[in-house]
Amino acid sequence: MTSTSEPPEPDDPTNTDVGVGPYPGPWPDDPRFDPELLAQGDRRNVIDRYRYWTMPAIIADLDARRQAIRPARLQVAIQNWQHDFNIGSMVRTANAFNVELVHIVGRRRWNRRGAMVTDRYLHVVHQPDEQALADHCKAEELTMVGVDNLPGSVPLETTELPQACCLVFGSEGPGLTPEMVDKCEKLVAISQYGSTRSFNAGAAAAITLYQWTLTHAGPARVRE
Repeated sequence: MTSTSEPPEPDDPTNTDVGVGPYPGPWPDDPRFDPELLAQGDRRNVIDRYRYWTMPAIIADLDARRQAIRPARLQVAIQNWQHDFNIGSMVRTANAFNVELVHIVGRRRWNRRGAMVTDRYLHVVHQPDEQALADHCKAEELTMVGVDNLPGSVPLETTELPQACCLVFGSEGPGLTPEMVDKCEKLVAISQYGSTRSFNAGAAAAITLYQWTLTHAGPARVRE
């Protein structure tokens, strides 16, 4: 019998070969540091800047760094109709580029496996349908840009993405729904030079977020 239950979420991908051990020397007098991590070591999937920090402290710092690049704003929306395994990968990419908000559109439960628990440090919200996402973007003055190689799309590499933007991605295979396309102000596609018809959804998200970051944030400002 085929089970309809969702797969269990993976544990934090930690082991003794990564991260750092117990904090050497006197502990820092800083509320951002977690006493348990200082004592036992920090094997989490975080950059060195955040070693031994509590999760709320990391989230607060990410929020503050994002404020530093205002008025540039980036949110990401992902359609979740098929429990696509690529959603987790796209969320992990969104974390890497410190996006403001990730919208899961459609089914509330999504495949977290590829996120490698990076969603714990992100603001992730659920939108029941395309109209709910469009209403949010209108209220927040964000331009919805769909990413799909559909008729009417323009090349990503020759298009300047809006400064205040919500990049919208579809499910692997079918891509964006017609209803979502209707809500987007424009469509962009990544030019290809081989025989494959389309990019993997996770790869497309990484390329597009990187393009927006180069234009509106820049590697140096993101890393500050």
